[in-house]
This record gives sequence, structure tokens and C-alpha cells, in this order.
Amino acid sequence: MIEDWPALLLVLVLLLACLVALVLVLVARREAAAVRAQAREDVASLKDEIQSRAVEADRRTVRLDDERSRLESDRARLADASARVEQLVARLDTRTETLRVQESELAAQRAAHEARVAEDLAQLAGTTVADARARLADALADQAARDVESRLRRSERRLRTESAARAREILTTAVERLAVPTSSQLSVTVVPLPSPDLKGPIIGRDGRNIKAFEALTGVNLIVDESDDHVQLSSFDAERREIAQQSLERMLADGRINLERMERVVATVTAEAAERSRDSARSAIDEARIRPLHPDLEEHIGRLRLRTSYGQVVQQHLVESALLARTIAAEIGADAEVAARAAFLHDVGKAVPSGERGSHARAGAELAARCGESDVVVNAIAAHHGEVEAESVEAVVVQIADAISASRPGARREDAETHVERLEALERAVAAHPGVARALALSSGHDVRVVVEPDVVGDDELTSLAERIASAISETQAVPGEVRVTVVRELRATATAG
Repeated sequence: MIEDWPALLLVLVLLLACLVALVLVLVARREAAAVRAQAREDVASLKDEIQSRAVEADRRTVRLDDERSRLESDRARLADASARVEQLVARLDTRTETLRVQESELAAQRAAHEARVAEDLAQLAGTTVADARARLADALADQAARDVESRLRRSERRLRTESAARAREILTTAVERLAVPTSSQLSVTVVPLPSPDLKGPIIGRDGRNIKAFEALTGVNLIVDESDDHVQLSSFDAERREIAQQSLERMLADGRINLERMERVVATVTAEAAERSRDSARSAIDEARIRPLHPDLEEHIGRLRLRTSYGQVVQQHLVESALLARTIAAEIGADAEVAARAAFLHDVGKAVPSGERGSHARAGAELAARCGESDVVVNAIAAHHGEVEAESVEAVVVQIADAISASRPGARREDAETHVERLEALERAVAAHPGVARALALSSGHDVRVVVEPDVVGDDELTSLAERIASAISETQAVPGEVRVTVVRELRATATAG
């Protein structure tokens, strides 16, 4: 039995080796299966990525095809317009050449007829041929001059009729391609309420929050219990915008108190410059012109809240640029220069009134300082006829400006007059000594006056209010009664370190 142990041990070793080999085979199979699964996942992911890129490539191809179609359409229209102009020029050249040929034939006939008649007259009148020829030449010259003048007048009338028809066609095409809204109400902004429960915090105890909000923004806040919104009323678009954004931010989180109100209004006011820049860049993109000098961009941004007879000036500039581009393309002028000059023609309205004469002159000077071309500068200066237009593009700017300003619904004189009256009222009140700020509310029937507490004492408030009211009655044209409220607020702030 002992002699069999080596054999048994050998068998056990062999069995153990087989088990190890089997385990290694199983492990290898499992790893191979994992590798195959990972490979299948990689292949599927790669297929998805390829399909996604193929879809994106198809989309880009479609967009490129659309853009190519638009470019081809524009090129066809330009070619058609050029062909029409060439036809008109060719017809004019043909008519001019016909007149020249007829004039030559008439001169030859006149010479022959003159010779025959001169001889006959000399025989009948007993005069010399030279004298008869001189008298006949004068008569025929007068007749020929009358005939040529008559033909030229007919040709001129025909050309004027055709030119007028072509001009109407160009202007009609330009206006049809411009789809713009009419001017909107300028004095009221509606802010929807997320919840009717927010009316109470907006009003505050005894109306304190409303009063504080109106004093900070200079805007009337109207809360109607039957509506799910509030109204912000002011003639000043910038104040309404600041009030609207401030109120919307406070409504978003429901925290409405004096401290937060002051912080939010200050933050929104500080962000006005960035909003102006964003508005200017959007207008530049919409007008499809090349980037402007930073100073010009800043002035364009200021015009986003300025109106002229109810029409927003910045939108007027975009409309004028699009119209000028279309008109210039139709008549063969430089469309890019015309559009750029039209977009900048009212930029002088953003220059402070104390630094300029007319806005056309101020805009031209600003554009020249910012490196704009002489053609653009002249077009800006000449758009109201103050100086002579020196290029076709300058005339195109005048036309585009007139179309944008005169289209139905573009402007309203009443709104502009209303704003000017309220601005004049605020300036007159602010001119009194000790007045820090004057706010015209309720269409000018309520004037809030904030005074410097170090200059005006409590015992002087009543007399100051009476003086301001008396001055308004004597100098300002405000229908109805005007209530003057003088506010003196003294605050003390300390910081514990």
C-alpha cells in the first residue's frame, strides 16, 4: 500500500493541474466575452456618433443650399436691375443717335433747298445769290432749332415718365421687403404677478413699499385689486425699464422690503450701460453692417430708449439701414456704404444737447472722429439738407430716412410733445436751490421733490413747496391741478467693526 503513494500523489498532481488549467480557460473565456461586449458597445457608440455627424452634416448642407439659393436669387434680382438700367441707357443712346442722324439729314436737305431757293429768289428779287442765301440760312436755322427743341422736349418728357415709374418700382420693392411694427404706447408698462398674494407685499404697510418704490425709481406704481398684474406709469422710458426689471427681480423670489428694494434698484441702474451695449450690438446685427467704433456703439445703445414722435430712434436706424441697402442695390449704388450711413444718420441725437448744434452736424463730427469714411460723414451731415449731398449714397440715406419716418404708424406727435412737456417740468422744478431730484408723476399732475437735507431744513419745506407750485403755475403749461410734494429725508449709517 505504501508503494502506491507515489502513484496516487502523481494522479493528484495531474488532477490539480487539470483544475488549474480549467480555471484558466474559464477566466480567459470570461475576459474574452467582456472584451467582445466592450467592443460591441464601442462599435455601437461609434455608429451613433457617425449617424449624429451625418445628420449634422445634412443639416449644414441644407442650410448652405438655402443660403446659396438666397444668394442666387439676390444675384438674379441685381442682374435684372442692371439689365433694365442698361436697356434704358441703350434706348437713350439709340434715340440720341437717331436725332443726330436726322439732324445731319436735315442739314443736307437744308443746304440743297437753300441753293435752289436762293437762285430763284435772286432771279425774282434781283438780289445776289449771297444775300438770298444769307436770308434763307437764317430762316432755316430758326426752323431747324425749333424742330430740334421740340424733339428734345418730347424725349425729355418720355424719359422723365420712365424714370418716375422706375423710381416708384424701386421704392415699392424696398418698402415691401421691410416688415416692421407700428409705434407702441410709451407711458405704461404692465408687469404680470406670479401670484395674487404678492399684491400685499408690493403695497406694504400703509402703502410704504409703493411710496418707497416710486421715490427710488420716479415711476407711478398702480396696483388694481381686480387684476393679476401691476402697471408702471412714467413718460421716461429709462425709468420705466429700471422699475420693471427691479420689480420683476423682487417678484421672482417674493422678498419685497425697503432694504432689498434699494439694492435691486441700484443694481439694475448700474447695469444700464451693459443693456445699452447689448442693444447696440443686436441692432448692428439686425442692420447687417460691419462692427462700429466703441464710441459709436455706445451712442447707438443710448438711442434704444429715445423716441422721436413716438418712434424708437434705434429701431428707426435699423429700418433706415435695411431700406437704404435695398434701394442702393436696385440703383447700382454701394449698398454697404448706404446702409452704414443710414444706420448712423441719427447718432447725433445721443450726443448731449450742450455739446452740439443740430443732431446731423453732431453725428457727422462724431463719425469723423471715429474714423468713418468721407462718404458716410457727408451722408450723415446732409440727411436733413443742412449741407449738400456729395454722393448717390447720401441721397439714398435721405430717401430711406423719409420712408421710415413717414410710413403709417411710425410716429405720433402727441407722445413726443407729452414727453417734452414733462421733461421741461422736471427741469424747471430741479432748478430751485436745494432740490436734489424732481420727479413728474401722473402725467405731470403729481410732482415729487427730493431736497438736500443739509441745505433745506424742515421749517422751509412748506415755503419751498409753495414757491415751486407758484412757479409751475406761471411758467409751465400743465392741464388741471399739480400737486407738489417736497420730501426731506436724513439718514445716518454706521458700521460696527
